[in-house]
Amino acid sequence: MRPEILNPLFGETQSLKGVGKALAKPLEKLRLTRVKDLLYHKPSYWMHRKRVQELDEADVGLTIIAEVTPADYRSGGPRSPFRVQATDAQGNYISLTFFGRNTGWPRKLLPLGESKIISGKLERYGDELQMLHPDVLELAEEKDIALVEPIYPLSDGLGNKRMGQLVKQAVDMAPQLTEWIEPSLLESKKWESWRKSVDSLHSQEAAENADRLAYDEIFANQLAFMLVRASNRRKKGVSIQGDGHLRDQINLPFELTGAQKRCISEIEGDLAQSSPMLRLLQGDVGSGKTLVALMALLSAVEAGYQGAFLAPTEILARQHFEGLQKLLTGLPVNLAILTGRDKGKIRESTLMGLANGTIDILVGTHAIFQDKVQYKKLAVAVIDEQHKFGVSQRLMLTQKAENTPHLLAMTATPIPRTLTLSQYGEMDVSRIDELPPGRQAIETRVISDARLPEVVDGLGRHIASGGQAYWVCPLVEESEKSDLAAAEERAASLKLRFGNQVGLVHGRMKGPEKDAVMEKFQCGETKLLVATTVIEVGVDVPNASLMIIEAADRFGLAQLHQLRGRVGRGDVKSNCLLLRGDTLSETARARLSLLRETNDGFKIAEEDLRLRGAGELLGTRQSGDAGFRIATPDQISQLISAATDDARLLLDRDGGLNSERGQAARIALYLFERDWGVSLIRSG
Repeated sequence: MRPEILNPLFGETQSLKGVGKALAKPLEKLRLTRVKDLLYHKPSYWMHRKRVQELDEADVGLTIIAEVTPADYRSGGPRSPFRVQATDAQGNYISLTFFGRNTGWPRKLLPLGESKIISGKLERYGDELQMLHPDVLELAEEKDIALVEPIYPLSDGLGNKRMGQLVKQAVDMAPQLTEWIEPSLLESKKWESWRKSVDSLHSQEAAENADRLAYDEIFANQLAFMLVRASNRRKKGVSIQGDGHLRDQINLPFELTGAQKRCISEIEGDLAQSSPMLRLLQGDVGSGKTLVALMALLSAVEAGYQGAFLAPTEILARQHFEGLQKLLTGLPVNLAILTGRDKGKIRESTLMGLANGTIDILVGTHAIFQDKVQYKKLAVAVIDEQHKFGVSQRLMLTQKAENTPHLLAMTATPIPRTLTLSQYGEMDVSRIDELPPGRQAIETRVISDARLPEVVDGLGRHIASGGQAYWVCPLVEESEKSDLAAAEERAASLKLRFGNQVGLVHGRMKGPEKDAVMEKFQCGETKLLVATTVIEVGVDVPNASLMIIEAADRFGLAQLHQLRGRVGRGDVKSNCLLLRGDTLSETARARLSLLRETNDGFKIAEEDLRLRGAGELLGTRQSGDAGFRIATPDQISQLISAATDDARLLLDRDGGLNSERGQAARIALYLFERDWGVSLIRSG
């Protein structure tokens, strides 16, 4: 149960003074639905203002505060800006410029002959000094303008001044909390208390305040993971040592890579233990993770147990089912599938087979979590595309058997080594760091979107020669609707050229409809698949050897790598075209260049972290978990070793959660919503 001292911080932002329905919407868009969210809403930057008595050319480019007196109005017509000519105390002129058709409000704001305080960026326009849309205040309000002010990320309908007021309300509600950081570390870093650091985050431009708060979040994360590991070691599992009679019958057309053999050996070692396995299998796109996972599942079946294979989407689940069926051809293994749309007698038959043990391996979506799904002897669970699931969902799957099943999580999302510990700290990690023989490198080219007609012509030649292709449309905004609109518009334009050879798939389609489109593409009836990022993971069409990604500069680098991995899955040379806009930042240019130079996902992940610094975590935020609200990848890289050591000291030397520091750390777990770690202590 959450400590009472934290309850005010988990109250809704609508409980704050002045927050009604109108403000609730922009706050929700910014994910600021609770008081604690406002505490950690970091300023984007700090505005520095200079108070001046006299307008001076030397201050051009600076944000200034000055007293001026409006002297004249100038309006050059309906399309021209409205200008208020004003002077300072020394008679120096400035043009206060306003764009928009309504000239009434600048006149009301700046009546002629009445002195006002203005604040804004001083610019030069021709031979005169200018300020665009200045803030205008009464003389007595000059004291209300801060010389240094935090500027926050905002949303339509919410201004910076109002945001600052809401943040202040939240900070005023923040309690004094007992210190959870090890004293010598706190002293060496010269960090203030949690309460002072929260206040300073919004009142001082100092990096150490953000570092202290980022550390708290990382520390709580690592402590929770350690509690999971400790709880897992206490659980009773089953020792699995298959005799190999099923695995030896798999007829593979190729030799396993050294990396695959190493990972299989590591997993077999875990399965042989009486404590349950908790392992992450990392492997680049096409590295052969599924085969490694199948070996673990067959080990369970050989020993008389059941296995489960969980995929994040129906498309991926059915594709895995078909792929495993091919690998298991001729083997006495009963494989079944269960998704949300399996109903009636088929579903009942599957549930019965799981309960009586006649089904050996179940493939499915989150439907295999449901209470009605009972296994007779589940011993190994595999989760594909692990970053789509949260820690709490992983734990739910391990509760589906009398003895805790061994858990193998897989991900093809490249994660920098420095960040793996922060995402999967409770798990042992295996890496498949080489591709199977015969896999050809994908040639990647970056092309200006001004050459779109040439790209479409090239696509036509590709289709005419018997090839298939993907065309991925950009996420215009953070909404499925705009993503879908872009895909629908592109599909319509390409159908004018290629007719019924064009298919469209997106995340808002219903399962059967989506599967029907994918089936047409997989069997070759459709030659071009226009899609949103729903095809990011798992879709396997060997004949598709061309990937076109529109507005590639809008995608994350890891996501681009995932999308590119949809081609190059056959024996035909594959190409990926990244269409870009004309205005690219240096970082965006470097990132696209990196994709052109290498197909190594792990190298891409490391370089992307170096290029972006404080950017978003490579798409690895775990759905269903709190994620990192304040810690940036750069801060995680710098602070995670200290945080991990500190958490270990707390558990091994300082008495764990029952000690005085442990009680404070318990509050941190609840504050950062890692309280599943606390629940494990209670249940363990």
